[in-house]
Amino acid sequence: MKQIKEFKLVEKRDFGRSVLLRLQSEQRLPDIEPGQFVQVRVDGSPSTYLRRPISIHNVDFQKNEVDLLVQQVGEGTRHLAKASVGDLINIMLPLGNGFSMPEEGQKVLLVGGGIGIAPLFYFAKVLNENGVQPVLILGGKTKSDLLRLEEYQQLGETFVTTEDGSLGEKGFVTMHSVWKERTFDKIYVCGPKPMMKAVAKIATEKDIWCEVSLENLMACGLGACLCCVEDTNDGHVCVCKEGPVFNTRRLKW
Repeated sequence: MKQIKEFKLVEKRDFGRSVLLRLQSEQRLPDIEPGQFVQVRVDGSPSTYLRRPISIHNVDFQKNEVDLLVQQVGEGTRHLAKASVGDLINIMLPLGNGFSMPEEGQKVLLVGGGIGIAPLFYFAKVLNENGVQPVLILGGKTKSDLLRLEEYQQLGETFVTTEDGSLGEKGFVTMHSVWKERTFDKIYVCGPKPMMKAVAKIATEKDIWCEVSLENLMACGLGACLCCVEDTNDGHVCVCKEGPVFNTRRLKW
């Protein structure tokens, strides 16, 4: 059930271009699936009129806390990154449809690129809670793009690629040697669209079930404004409402 709540910023971690915002509600959180997102109201920014969509990075239902990993890419996210501990932030959540849960015993691979690693943290955590330990491939241009790497490593065997070779294997996530060494039943992906398309191609060639989390431009988050439309085999659909997670067989890629 979608809700609009005031959250208090209780912790903030600065990673340079990105920040981790830990937000706490005085009220009980609704059910939240891995892969869903929030729409954040940006107060105090004269040029930001619309809420900003942010992936849900982690959830602590005991403390009523939601973590958002925010990359500063525009005026709205830059303003959010300047928030101070104690500030109130208005959020609409949870939005969209999350990742499908694998069956017990299936071998699962999570692939994330850049800030696209954000929703995979909560997903990996929930998988562990359900008895599935995933393998992860995380990629970035340089090692500074690989945020919270030690925490990810606690949730599953984690492999790394960087374009400049500063950490892990040099190249893209699709070039990692693990693709030749392991077999998987399901693949879940989030990151830049070219990267997701490249992983989807591998999944198709290997006949592996695959889901991707799209990051189309969004405004309302409710399917009303039609700015996040994606062309699928079922016709044009709103990513914010029918996604952001889609099986790649449904997409016209």
